[in-house]
Parts: sequence; structure tokens; C-alpha cells
Amino acid sequence: MSSPFYFGIRHLSPAASVELKKFLDSVKPELVLIEGPSDLNDKIDYITNPDVKFPIAIMAYTKRTPVKSILYPFAEYSPEIQALLWAKKNNVKCAFMDMPSSAFLAFPDTDSMDFEEASKDVDVTENVYAKLEMLTGESHDCYWERNFEQLAGTGLYREACNTFGREIRKSENASGKYNAAETLIREAFMKRTIESAIKQGIAAEKIVCVCGAFHVGGLETNTAMTDEELNNLPCVESSSTLMPYSFYRLSAFSGYGAGNSSPSYYQMLYKAMSKINKTSSNKDECMEEIFTKYLVSVAKNHRDSGNIVSSASVIEALRLAKSVALIRGSKYPVLQDLHDAMIATIGHGNFSEIVEACTKVEVNPVVGFLPKGMSVTAIQDDFMRNVEKLNLNDYLSESVQAFCSFGNKKKPYLDLRENRYAAKENAFQDLNTSFFFHRLEVLGVAFASYNGDGGEENINYKEYWQMKWTPEVEMQLVENAVLGDSIVSAAVFKIKELADSVSNISEASEIFEKAYLCGLPESCDYVLKIMQAFLIDENALVSAADTSERLSSIVRYGDIRKYDSKPLLQMLEKLYLRSCLVMKDACICDDENAKTVIKAMDKVNSLQLNHDFLEESKILDLLKEISVKDNLNPKCSGFAMALLLERGKADENVLSNELSLRLSKGMPVDLGAAWIEGLSAKNHYTLIARLSLWEKIASYIEELDDDEFKRAVVALRRTFSEFSKNEKCDIAENLGEIWGFNKDQVADVLTHDMNVEEQKKLDELNDFDFDDI
Repeated sequence: MSSPFYFGIRHLSPAASVELKKFLDSVKPELVLIEGPSDLNDKIDYITNPDVKFPIAIMAYTKRTPVKSILYPFAEYSPEIQALLWAKKNNVKCAFMDMPSSAFLAFPDTDSMDFEEASKDVDVTENVYAKLEMLTGESHDCYWERNFEQLAGTGLYREACNTFGREIRKSENASGKYNAAETLIREAFMKRTIESAIKQGIAAEKIVCVCGAFHVGGLETNTAMTDEELNNLPCVESSSTLMPYSFYRLSAFSGYGAGNSSPSYYQMLYKAMSKINKTSSNKDECMEEIFTKYLVSVAKNHRDSGNIVSSASVIEALRLAKSVALIRGSKYPVLQDLHDAMIATIGHGNFSEIVEACTKVEVNPVVGFLPKGMSVTAIQDDFMRNVEKLNLNDYLSESVQAFCSFGNKKKPYLDLRENRYAAKENAFQDLNTSFFFHRLEVLGVAFASYNGDGGEENINYKEYWQMKWTPEVEMQLVENAVLGDSIVSAAVFKIKELADSVSNISEASEIFEKAYLCGLPESCDYVLKIMQAFLIDENALVSAADTSERLSSIVRYGDIRKYDSKPLLQMLEKLYLRSCLVMKDACICDDENAKTVIKAMDKVNSLQLNHDFLEESKILDLLKEISVKDNLNPKCSGFAMALLLERGKADENVLSNELSLRLSKGMPVDLGAAWIEGLSAKNHYTLIARLSLWEKIASYIEELDDDEFKRAVVALRRTFSEFSKNEKCDIAENLGEIWGFNKDQVADVLTHDMNVEEQKKLDELNDFDFDDI
């Protein structure tokens, strides 16, 4: 009985693509079956559309969360793609013949196995390539290119590849149980597909099966899957979509297991090999063309980076590469031979000198293209509609780009204000773009990354973003397809999901801020109700202060995003009163927690200053009480005094009296120093300008004995480390005036090199045991 023709391939093999087309021309089959999920046959017409630009990928994914996906990427030089294109051109039936993607997605991940079982599950091909690398001293890509890719135009590729696959199968006993079982199930399914085609009346010799070389031996000898086995095949509800892909994602650099290290180089190989006819002289010309083109391209990139590369060096590199190839056993150079030749002639013996130029040629930032309407999920279509509507097409690139308002490089930011010079429909385009970007961030779609507001004081209408499209963007969009049919509906669902999972008002306010930035007022209302529920039992100062800070910003600047912030005013008032109620108790804490309490105190103080409808007397009375209490953390008390000074609510007498008390002999020295640390944490120049303050501090330090000084210096050193160089000089001038020095003498003391005795004292301080402090 005759059998189908099996054409073993390596995925992403230029020679396989060239030889396969010639083989199909000679055999003239009535059916071409290709290794690929059989439930993706509906994508074949899309894939073979003449407007498609490769690379592209099919992604199959589960319809329920957590979304699990599987990817099938293709380049122009993929043999599977060339088989599909040949079939369409010649009006020949073609189909995928492997297990459906719904079954692949139902199979367990190797990640879910226990460690011992997973460690046994070694891929056969990887084992063989590892041994080949050890025997030949070359990478498996290099081995394959030297021994198989160079068979293009000889008619020997199919026989060589099929034989290689059969030999690999002899090592199957070294494979893990999972890989072996999956392989057998897949091959039984493929054999069933083949036999089904024969039963439908297509002669076996009129069928060409294109599959991985490893499967050839299995398909030649195995039996087809039975009806019972087919019914027992695991399956999950799934869908699939087409998506653009990129050369980088096809490369080994991205971690893609079936990729090759240099997809752009392989694309060049494919173009050159496609010109080969039956004469050896023609093949020599075609192969020399690719090597010359590669070397010239690398040399150009190297020159563009400011390096000197002569034409003679390029000519010598080609000659040397040919010689190295002959020594290593091949007629033509492979990529490694070209690298070694360039290292000698251009790189001065170091690949590191030319690696950037080589990478630019070998992994071009090429991104595939799909005509409008080819992506299947509604959310992908909505994404592209937004991209077009907001004029973001130029950012669909794997190169990182700073966003520029209306393409104006002088405005590398989003301007959220109304553009009164633009057409009415574009007046708020930057604001709508901001909404779009923030919605994508909420969904975890990494198309735009926020770089802040530029740090400009009192500027609230600018946003800086960086743009980068990668295939992962498409994958992330598909993963969100279960949340909604559009970016907006998915973002609304996601925010609700996040809001329902929060455990305190601070977390809820973070989600509220996301909803606000996304321009989703209904989501804001939903999260606000959750915040109101938490507020009833809120007793933590830090959480209340964090929440009030976020809401305060929205109330003050909400109009820039067209948000009505009136519903937040009552919430702010309640947060303010609650913060004032718990602040004093929060100041009963250790030094570590005092840092966060001080930040919270500052936020509550700023809240009242920014909103005059909040009762000022509440915070003033509270700060006055905290500033003089000696049973609270002294840093918090000192900071309360600093806030009063900043507000102009504490005069010289109040400060002098409290300072005298804190620095008195009856007060432990480390507590007095801690109070000064808290006092110095706010508005340094307000303190520097008060000479009386420094007189008391100077007097206090002079009266300390050696052990007391060593204890005090820990806190004082930490305090003054927060002061700038100029501020420290101003303090020194104050102390110089107190001690009777002029400014020049103080400057000399501050800038002169330490003598031996001073260095010795400093070393003694370094050796001091602070464990009991």
C-alpha cells in the first residue's frame, strides 16, 4: 500500500521552505497537511491574504480565567507558511493536521508537575543538540546551518532531514514520560487525520504531510487514534486570534524555544536561496550575495556608530570566512564563520566591539502587519480603533519612543488642557489619550508606560509617557478579552474586581485614583461607596492621611480631567476629623514608626492648608498639644513644633521655653536630640534664621560630658545629614557668630583637612558601642 509523502522540517528553516516549494511543484499533491492545530483551519485564508506582512502568530487561549494561552509564530521563511501559500497559489486543498488547540490547552503544564517528575522530563531534541554541541564545538544553530541549510538547491534536504528525525527518535528512551506521551498522542491524532483524508477518496501518494522531522518516524510506523481515544482527549473551551509578531520575539534572545538566534539573517538567507536554480554556479552566486550583503550591512552599522571600517576589511572578512568554512567542513560560511572573520578583521579580536552592529542586522526591529479586521477578539479591534482615532500608529514599534503631543517633538508630553487651536473633535485629544493609556495600565497591557509629570512644581496638566509595542501587547489584550469587548468595559470590570478585593480605605483610595485617571466616573462612584464603608471603622492615622492626600489632589485638580469632585468634599472632611482624632495616640510610638507618623502628620497639615473649608483650629490645637507633651515620641513632638513655626503659630518665646525644657539636664540626652531631629524635619531656613535657637543648642552641646555627647551626636548627625551643603554653611556661620569667629574663620574650619588628632577622635567615635542606645 502506498503512503503519503512526509516532508520533515525544522521550524523557521529557510532551506526547508525553498526545498519544500520545489518538492510540491514536482509531486503536485491534491492535499497538503501541515503540523498545526486542526481547529485553526479557519485562519488559513487570513494567513495567506496577500496584504499580510510576516512575522505573525496565531494565539489560542482559554475563554475562562485564569487565561491560558499557546502561541504559534510564523515568519515568511517558515516552511508551514510556504506550504500554505503554495497550496493557495495552486488551488490545492490544505489543512492543519495536529491536535486541536483546545486539547493542547487542556494538557497539564510541566510547571505544575512536582520537581522530581519535571526534572526527568527532558526534551529529546535538546539532549541530541547538547551532545552535538559537545562533539562539534559549535552551537546547534551553527551545526544545523552548516549541515542542513546549505542543502538548499540540492534536492537532498528532505531525505537528510527525515533521516535526522528518525535518528533522534532512537534517543526517545531518554525522554521524560510527559513529553513521550504527548508526542505519541499527537502523532496518533495526525495519523488519524491522514487516514481520514485517504478514506474520503484522496490517494495516499497525492498527500504531502509537512511536519517536524522528529515526527516523520512516528507517522510512518504508528497507528491512528481510535474513536474512543478521540472522545477521551481532554478539551477546554477556547478561542484563537491572529496577531502581529516580531523578529525579536522569534529570536532566541526573547527566550522563544523554537526560535533561531538571527531571524533577520535567516530571512536574508531565504531570499537568496529562493533564487537558486539547478546549476551550482548559480548557487555559488546566490550564497555569496547573502554573505556580502550581511558583511556590508554590519560594516555600515559599525560605521554609523562612529567606528572606522575600511572596504578592504570587509573584503578580507569575506575571504577569511570562506577559508574558515572550508577548514570547518562546509562549502559555504555559516553565521559563526562570518562572526569569527569580522572579529579578526573589524573587531580587533573582540566580538564585543561588533556585537551591537551584528545584532542590528541579525535581529531587525521588524514587526508584522495584519489588515484591518483580521484580529478576532473585539478588544483587539477596539484597541486598534483607539490607536487610529488618537493618531498613535507611529508608536506601533518595538523601539521605545517618547510620546509627543500631536507629533510635536517640542512637546514630549501629554497636555491635558483643552487645545483651543485644534478642531473641535480634537480639542481634548491628549486628555482622551491619557485616559486610554491609564486604562491600558489598569489592564496590564504594556503599550504605554507612565514616566511621571516631569517634576515641575505647580504643573498638573503634563504627563510623560514612553511607548513600545511588542507581541506581548496583543497577548495581554487577548487575556483581557474575558473582561469585556472594549478597553473601557474591560477597565470598568477590572477596577470593580480590584475594588472588591481591598481590605482598607488606603487601598480603596488607590483604586479610586486609578478610576479617576482612567476617566471612569461610574467606577469612581462605585469605589467611593467602598471607601465610605471603610471610613466608619478607620482608626489608623497613616491610612487616613494617605487617602486624604490622594483625594485632596483630585479635588484640587479634578477639573483638568473633567471630573466633578463635589462628592469628595464630605469624605475629605470626615478623613480630616478622623485624622485629628487619632493623631495624638499615633504619636505614642517607637523611633522606626515615628518616620511614618511624621509623614502622616505633614499630609494632614497640608490637607487643611489646601482646603479652607476644613476647620483650622482643630489641627492647631492638636499640634500645640503634641508639641509640648513629653509622653509622646520626641521626634513627633519636635515635628509638631516645626509645623507650628511654619504656620507662624509659635513665637520665639514658645520655641525658647520648649527648647529649654527639652534640652534641660533632667531630660535624657538622646530624647532631647530626637526632639531637635523632629524640629529640623521641616523648613530648614525657618530654623536657621533663629539665632536664639542655635545659641541654646550650642550651650546644650557644650555642657554635655563625653558619653552624653557621643549619645547625642548619633541623632544630631542624622538630623544634619538632611541639610544641604549651603544650609550647613549657614548653620556654621551662626555657630561661628555665637563662638566669636568671623565667616572666613568658619569657612576655614569647615574646609580644612583633618589633622591626625581629629582623625583619631573620629575613629574612636566609629568604635563606640551604640547597642544600648
